[in-house]
Amino acid sequence: MDSIDLLPAVRDVYSRLPETRDLMAWELQHVLFSLGYTDDLANESEIQAAIEVAIRDWQESGAA
Repeated sequence: MDSIDLLPAVRDVYSRLPETRDLMAWELQHVLFSLGYTDDLANESEIQAAIEVAIRDWQESGAA
C-alpha cells in the first residue's frame, strides 16, 4: 500500500472502529493488515503520519 492510500484507510478504520483512535502506529499497523486494508505490513512512520493527519482533521471537524 502506498503512503497516499494509508490516510483513507486510517480514516475508515477510525470511523468504523472508534476504539482504534488510541492505538499506537505499530498497533494500527497490525489492525490495518488483519482487516485487509494492506497486503503487507505498512511502514510505521507512514502510518504515524496518516494518524496525525486523520486525528487533526477529526478534531478540526468538531467531532472531538
